[in-house]
Amino acid sequence: MPRTAATSLLALSVLVLTACSSAGGTTDADAGPPKPGGTLRLGISSGPDCVDPQQVGTNASLNVGRQLVDSLTDQDPFTGEIKPWLAEKWESNADSTAFTFHLRGGATFSDGSPVDAAAVKTSFDGIKALGAKAQLGSGYLAVYKATTVIDPKTVKVEFSVPSAQFLQASSTMSLGVLAPAAYRKTADQRCQGDGLIGSGPFVFESLKQNQEIVLAKRKGYNWGSSLFKHQGEAYLDKIAYKIVPEPGVRTGSLASGQLDAITDVQPVDEPQFTGNGFTEPVRPNPGIVFNLHANVTKGVLTDEKVRQAVVKGIDRPEVTNTVLTPNYKPATSVLGSATPFYTDLSPLLAYDPAGATALLQSAGWTPGPDGIRVKNGQRLTAKVVFSLVFNQNKSVLELVQQQLRKIGFDLRIEQRTIADTVQVTQSGDYEYLWYNTTRADPDILRNLFSTKANNRSKLSAVNPVDGPLDAQSSTVDPAKRRPAAEQAQRAIIENGYSAPVFELTQVLAHGPNAHGVGFEASSRLQLFDAWVSGS
Repeated sequence: MPRTAATSLLALSVLVLTACSSAGGTTDADAGPPKPGGTLRLGISSGPDCVDPQQVGTNASLNVGRQLVDSLTDQDPFTGEIKPWLAEKWESNADSTAFTFHLRGGATFSDGSPVDAAAVKTSFDGIKALGAKAQLGSGYLAVYKATTVIDPKTVKVEFSVPSAQFLQASSTMSLGVLAPAAYRKTADQRCQGDGLIGSGPFVFESLKQNQEIVLAKRKGYNWGSSLFKHQGEAYLDKIAYKIVPEPGVRTGSLASGQLDAITDVQPVDEPQFTGNGFTEPVRPNPGIVFNLHANVTKGVLTDEKVRQAVVKGIDRPEVTNTVLTPNYKPATSVLGSATPFYTDLSPLLAYDPAGATALLQSAGWTPGPDGIRVKNGQRLTAKVVFSLVFNQNKSVLELVQQQLRKIGFDLRIEQRTIADTVQVTQSGDYEYLWYNTTRADPDILRNLFSTKANNRSKLSAVNPVDGPLDAQSSTVDPAKRRPAAEQAQRAIIENGYSAPVFELTQVLAHGPNAHGVGFEASSRLQLFDAWVSGS
């Protein structure tokens, strides 16, 4: 019997109520009712090399793409519930291999063509055809079989194996629907905005590489997500994304009024925007936290007790208290607290140097002359590869390095470019990887830990995580999905496949003229309800 949206989805657990908050400054309510018109000047930390949300994976790009496309569904940032958007309702079959969506009427793309079942089919087939170019969508559609048009307002999406994660994926901008005409352009052309035809509340206007991206209001838009705070057109006439890589310049430009809002506020800069008319919207990222991800086939990390000792040897509160700010949380699971079906495993991640020492002693690792343990002439050392996707990564790892030296473990830190890190990850030639991955669904664990997916830990066929990861992927029923997701999180930590450290938080800042700058469920920007005063 099919499971419906009402019976299988709205029972998702309530997440932490502090998932989205503001610190300091005046509230939007203080500014009065929203005022249509004006341009939001938004400073961002890096220049997107592509603005097609179907192809990109970085926040810089997705923060642009979210405004251009609508999705079949939306996800509540606070509860994780899947809500109507282009689809009014939906059903899944018993084993989550087929999802049927019933589309609302009246929605159109910016070229005037209708958002109908045929357009959805063309869009999903187009994403699948992108292959690896669809950096996130390729994973969401990894076992995609076909999309079938039932009638103009009904579309069925099928998978070759159970894929419960697809329902959440259908809420992302990575599976946002583009017009059929968009696929008459090449993928590279769409990256630059040429032929990027969506049905979203904004349309692409211009791109000046490494300088500015401008979006303009979509006239006549009236089919927004059920989660939007208002219906009809967006308030803003335009959004001007100003690319300002240097954090100090970004904060200075906001303080001086040259920008209305900025992303990626660094911990050292946060005190500038506490009060004084400024506001700091913050939201923890869902998905996999920043962690040391172990390759269990390499060096000392083949020893389970070594991996377990590393987990115990990290003082997570010291990291957030020393290097970061109160806006950042110590990891309490391999999943962030804003992720549906997150489980608080704080006892497993408590700082326990005595326990770590006992594990290493029992495994035959004894202190060497410089304090680093040795066994049969081998030093207790492993290298971690990282890049500066987050400015504080190096400082965090240097502190973790100091903490692990206290238990006799030598963590060697190797900084690479983002491109190099991707290559190393794909090659499997690493001991520890340092990264986080944002997604508001626990299936991100299957994507990175399962032997049937990316298997970053290089696990053998017999392991404790494949079973629960497959189980959580086979049903949208929360009563069955939750325990499987919890079992997977627990097994990953107990076996030392990952040593979670802290949750990444999106920290924005905006001045007194910017209002309603919000986050969607994956902690990317949602600007439909944003508006500016004093313009």
